[in-house]
Amino acid sequence: ASAPALDVLRRRGVPVITIEGDGSTGVANIDVDNRTGTRVLAEHLRSLGHTDVALVTLPLTTDDVLTELTDAALADAASVIPVRRVAGARDVFPLAGGVVAAGSTISDGRDAGRKLLDVAPTERPTAVIAQSDLLAAGVVFAAMDLGLSVPGDVSVVGFDGIRVDELPMPLTTVEQPAQEKGAAAGRAVVDLLDGGHPESYCFSVAFHLGATTAPPADRSRG
Repeated sequence: ASAPALDVLRRRGVPVITIEGDGSTGVANIDVDNRTGTRVLAEHLRSLGHTDVALVTLPLTTDDVLTELTDAALADAASVIPVRRVAGARDVFPLAGGVVAAGSTISDGRDAGRKLLDVAPTERPTAVIAQSDLLAAGVVFAAMDLGLSVPGDVSVVGFDGIRVDELPMPLTTVEQPAQEKGAAAGRAVVDLLDGGHPESYCFSVAFHLGATTAPPADRSRG
């Protein structure tokens, strides 16, 4: 929820916690370390030798269409999650650009992947950091549509650690503890309803090496 919305709820005496909120509203926030998790993925790509990395972000507003990632769009983002994940990538690749997906489905990732990859080989990123596993799966399928090899021609990483049965190979990603996050939110709600003052908590994520990353290929090849 936005800060104005939270203010309205608190004035009405409605008990509130946030899940992956901005953490500066004075409300207990159950969070995931989105920035560090994405930084780990970016560092993995850098360790393989990648320097030209593009991002596929989650939607920044409720009415996004597939569009270029800009600093202005990040500044106006309705959600802190994609902003934090961009920051984690840019901790390692400061100039990383990319596209904002229209949603977080495989289809949305496929559209974003085609926008990034359907270009001349020398203009194509050697790796893509997608902000969800479903978006990453779509990027993999977009690469296949274009006759590209993953990870031979382009490496792809995701975020979440969910199982994507449609993929022909395991995805390199970071796993967030979804069940633990939900349980923590439930405990915070119960504590709040009992008159307590639950504290914020931030969960870490775990890196999982799949089969969608490799050193970059020779970009001079077509």
